[in-house]
Amino acid sequence: MVEKTHRQKVAKPLLWIGMVSIVMMFAGLTSGYIVRRGEGNWLQFELPESIYASTILIILSSLSMIWATSAARKNDFKGITTALIATLALGLGFVFFQVWSWEQLVEMGVYFTGPGSNAAGSFLYVITLAHLLHIVGGLIVLIVMIVQSVKRKYTIQNRLGLQLGSIFWHFLGGLWIYLFLFLVFIR
Repeated sequence: MVEKTHRQKVAKPLLWIGMVSIVMMFAGLTSGYIVRRGEGNWLQFELPESIYASTILIILSSLSMIWATSAARKNDFKGITTALIATLALGLGFVFFQVWSWEQLVEMGVYFTGPGSNAAGSFLYVITLAHLLHIVGGLIVLIVMIVQSVKRKYTIQNRLGLQLGSIFWHFLGGLWIYLFLFLVFIR
């Protein structure tokens, strides 16, 4: 019992430390983007439409995660599972549209590397890929949460895993909103 209490006390601070390190990584990437853009020879292009669609999906996924945590406060086991599955589906949709945006970029002549590449396109690929890798981590967490939910592990008294997963998922959504707005307005 003491060990479980100790784990509960350190879980959220450790999650926050991890998220701060992720923020620092993306602060470095976006700072590098701004510095390199200032040097000139910067390709101007429109963002693919699929990036806008993925943004809508990540916002909706945060809403379904709110639904999951709300259901847990009511011991609504079916609601928790349904909401987590919806969050997973929306997260997978986000991944689909992000990958599709890379295909659209290639069709527009914006390449990651090679003779036709430009730093503007390369930064876009790196930033979206780095975020997508974190989303994959979030999807793995969601799968674990769904399994735990099916086993009825999340109750009014035991919601720590759900809370941690929810915080991380909302963080990834908020991070994407920042990156999206950055890419839309810092062109």
